[in-house]
Amino acid sequence: MRETTTQKWLDALASAQPAPGGGAAAGMNAALGAALISMVCNLTIGKPKYAESEEAMKVALQKAEAHRQTAIDLAEADADAFAAVSAAYKLPKDTDEEKAARTAAIQAALVAAAEVPLQVAQVSARIIALAGSILNGSNPNVVSDIGVAASSAKSALESAAYNVDINVKSIKDPEQRERLAAELNEALASKVQAEAIMDAVLRRIRA
Repeated sequence: MRETTTQKWLDALASAQPAPGGGAAAGMNAALGAALISMVCNLTIGKPKYAESEEAMKVALQKAEAHRQTAIDLAEADADAFAAVSAAYKLPKDTDEEKAARTAAIQAALVAAAEVPLQVAQVSARIIALAGSILNGSNPNVVSDIGVAASSAKSALESAAYNVDINVKSIKDPEQRERLAAELNEALASKVQAEAIMDAVLRRIRA
């Protein structure tokens, strides 16, 4: 992800190969949101007019940079998780022992594959919260970028949910299913905040 161009990555996304796919796209959407928060902070920090929010913006900038790196790591991890699931399904199943081992490997891989987009959803929720925290006090000339940051993180959150759900569908362990669903629902609650931020930005732009 970090060693390729945007064009090459999009070409890979558009190709017939199964990875990168929607999970990686969700991670990159989250990274975009975090990067835009960093931009807003960088265009606010150091300007006397916004001196009162200087320290808060510096803290937000550090968090945004950390979230961006996490999101990129998760976008890369998504392909590895998919590969592990595919490899598990290709394990031999000629004997009862092989069948049992294959089933266990598939189930473990599915849980791991669901964990990656779940973490994307969770970091997306944190990015949304961060966007809300800089709405007041930031440079008003880039308020639209806060709206785009919230929108990108909301899209990442919703996209990640699809990828959690499709893996959870095949997980047999009820405790794992319930845990993953509960943690996902907790993250999805941030959609309300994202929409509120986007509405606030629109009101400011149109005022």
